[in-house]
Amino acid sequence: MLEFAILGLLHQSPMHGYELRKQLAQVLGGLRSISYGSLYPALKRLHAAGYVTTDEPDKRAPLPADAPPLTGRRGKVVYTITAEGKERFHELVSQAGPEAYDDGGLFGVRLAFFRHTAADVRLRILEGRRRTVERQREGLRASLSRTRERLDRYTLELQRHGLDSVDREVRWLAELIDRELTESQRRRTDGAAPGDPEAPPGEASPHS
Repeated sequence: MLEFAILGLLHQSPMHGYELRKQLAQVLGGLRSISYGSLYPALKRLHAAGYVTTDEPDKRAPLPADAPPLTGRRGKVVYTITAEGKERFHELVSQAGPEAYDDGGLFGVRLAFFRHTAADVRLRILEGRRRTVERQREGLRASLSRTRERLDRYTLELQRHGLDSVDREVRWLAELIDRELTESQRRRTDGAAPGDPEAPPGEASPHS
């Protein structure tokens, strides 16, 4: 999850570690905090694989105005994705199997980079996630039905709350799927190439 998110962020622009850590916290949506102790080993692995390069700062140059405390004279190392890194990222965003949607945390990260994902892959991931959550809902309903009489009211309310949350996710996923189908129909009507990621106006497709 972490290395996928790093490649996705660096695909958008080069970053130094301090900025990358802040952006990762936003992408992961509070799922977990990213420490430098986990970030830099991941960057080291990506660098060893040839997926990112580093740009060492000029030690004689003045530090940027936004440099955090204790930066010292070393400055900031800037990380940039390589051509091989972009290929690896495109390979990862093209995956639409259970690894992309069974785990809620990884699904959230994949969703954050849907703008780089082909439309047909987006739809398969969303449909797969909906099936996964629907199975979870059925399991919760069955469990609640079996144990309802043996639960105190607080535990019962907790289980109902969990079921309500799953119900909301199913409805949310259904709305996302409906939008994807609507957009797919619009692209076919407008003559857009099927399966292409939808790039914002004035921005080239990441596969170009």
